Amino acid sequence: MCSPSATLTVWAGSWLAGTSAPDDVLESLHAWAPRHTIAAGDPATGGRTDLPWTSRGDLPGTGAMPLLKVIREAMAPAGAHLRLVLPAPGDVRGLPVGSAFAADAIDAEEGILIGVPGQEGTGLIPHWDDDDTLQWTVYSVIVPPLGDPDMTLGAAEYTMREAVRDAADALMQLHTTSIGPSDADPREQIEAQLAAYAKHAYPDSIPLRAKRILDTADHVAAILTVAEHEPASSPTSATAIGAHESLLRPLWNTIRQARLVAIHAAARPTA
Repeated sequence: MCSPSATLTVWAGSWLAGTSAPDDVLESLHAWAPRHTIAAGDPATGGRTDLPWTSRGDLPGTGAMPLLKVIREAMAPAGAHLRLVLPAPGDVRGLPVGSAFAADAIDAEEGILIGVPGQEGTGLIPHWDDDDTLQWTVYSVIVPPLGDPDMTLGAAEYTMREAVRDAADALMQLHTTSIGPSDADPREQIEAQLAAYAKHAYPDSIPLRAKRILDTADHVAAILTVAEHEPASSPTSATAIGAHESLLRPLWNTIRQARLVAIHAAARPTA
């Protein structure tokens, strides 16, 4: 799994559908951090949710259970959706423009929106306080309308299969143009990255096609992560930077979109 927000979206969707227990959701979050805290992002949200409002790092270990209460209440209205956001430079689709949630989600590169599109709902963003603590901040936010999906599950699966080849080509190009010898075997580094992703399990209820997409996206991401650490991938000239961007950024964008399609398919209560 690519992020705590993705994990919570998938497992909370399974829990809300009745195919996973609350303890399953909590166990999935503990794979990211043994200690979780939760707080409101502002006094008004604190009053609405009965959560503490305080600066990051000052909370006791409240655990992840209050997250389930927040999600259950936000999903209570008819027509409510559970939606992952994975903003990146140049791509802030799905974010409520001009909100504190949007600004913090861009900084964190992840977040969750919960509620009825067009109405006030709830936002969640994780923040690492230290290696052992993941703090979840809760926001009151107008949930943006649902946009048309950029691709179907079938299109996402095909795109990911193509991306494996393109990522391998990009890695080979960067590796063969590296300055100086490299002692590290890229294949070993990719396996190490994949092992880190594999620590985070999926619910049994996840559609098989969605799982294949997420697994392939992790494979491509592992290749790109290794490619970014090649000596030639830290360029100093504008020309080299442009070449690096043209090789890797489009693939990262493709991964992000495919993950969103697969995770939203997995999080739907009918899935």
